[in-house]
Amino acid sequence: MFRVTREIDFCYGHRLLNYDGKCKHLHGHNGLAIITIEAEKLDERGMVLDFTDIKQVVSRWIDENLDHRMILQRDDPIVPVLEAHGEPLYLMDSNPTAENIAKLIFDITRQAGFPIIESKLWETPHCYATYCR
Repeated sequence: MFRVTREIDFCYGHRLLNYDGKCKHLHGHNGLAIITIEAEKLDERGMVLDFTDIKQVVSRWIDENLDHRMILQRDDPIVPVLEAHGEPLYLMDSNPTAENIAKLIFDITRQAGFPIIESKLWETPHCYATYCR
């Protein structure tokens, strides 16, 4: 089995609902998404997938949808206030935990047709969440 991995840096803010700790408040992270693609055999170029393809599709999606945005649960009561002030948001149906954001990135990568097997989201230099098939 062959694997390639691409790292994608981005900055985002969020807060967690139904949480009793510091993360219940609006705050930000310098996130690092790590995408791992797998294939049983290499293509005619000798590649699992060109790193540039991952960058052009997944990095662009992250840049356009998550980077420098507040990632919030759709029914978070702060959403109308931030929208009224023109703040850039990405709204999720679930709580924007590192686990759920890792799954979101996995799903977007899979929908793009890439044979992803794992996505990680480093939320801090010491903590990350993983979603895999």
